Amino acid sequence: MSHPLPFRHTGDFQITALSDGTMSASLELLSGIENADANAIQKSAGIAEPGDIHINCYLIRGRGRVILVDAGAGPLSNAGGQLIASLAAAGVSPDDVDTVLLTHCHPDHIGGLLDPEKQPVFKRAEIMLHPLEAQHWQDDEKLSMANERAQRNFRLARQTLNAYAQKLRFFNGDKIAGAILPVVLPGHTPGHTGFQIEADDQCLLIWGDIVHYPHIQSAHPDVSILFDTDPAQAEETRKNIMEKAASKKMLIAGMHLGQAGFARIHRAGTGYRMAWSEQ
Repeated sequence: MSHPLPFRHTGDFQITALSDGTMSASLELLSGIENADANAIQKSAGIAEPGDIHINCYLIRGRGRVILVDAGAGPLSNAGGQLIASLAAAGVSPDDVDTVLLTHCHPDHIGGLLDPEKQPVFKRAEIMLHPLEAQHWQDDEKLSMANERAQRNFRLARQTLNAYAQKLRFFNGDKIAGAILPVVLPGHTPGHTGFQIEADDQCLLIWGDIVHYPHIQSAHPDVSILFDTDPAQAEETRKNIMEKAASKKMLIAGMHLGQAGFARIHRAGTGYRMAWSEQ
């Protein structure tokens, strides 16, 4: 990788954005906006492939810990797969990672946990997620009602959680490493979780999948994506967390914010705008 990895410091921790690459997708996935309007927003933001979704993971280092947030798409077709190279660029090997925090269990967040032989990539790491997230993916009734695409997602989630069964832990309200607070942000999935680090007057929130198309969904927080389990709840969560981020001047990190990795949220008209944060 020729360009330096984007990173920030909050308290004792260095948080680094790790690109996993790009997922081919389509603005047709969005509801609540005309396709032409969505395209126009992407084009005016200078985005060459308006339908593609960039994937980030985040590395948190400090207090003797090496923590990964999400694991990208891994060996899945047409998506990502660059996490290991990005980790190497940060000077980290999979065996250095002691904990993987999961925002949720969609394929572009857990696909990198297993190798092509379906074995754990992060052999020494504990896997942590919200208990409601595990319950969702282990629910046979939900599996039986799911369409073919969603059924594949259920199978991958189950396979992955089973592979790490001995290392699986659930958030219980405690801060991780004494400073990283899991924040429940439901709607996209039932157990969708962000991770907040506060120190002095700084606050950084890794907010997972609050947005997939940041330019569009900040300007129009009522725009949902097909992947939302509960679109109404996801919309409410998105509006609430954007208002909180704007009012508290929080630094935001997100799995689909693009390679810059970090942004500030500002109020703009009836919605918000994202200002990508420079080093």
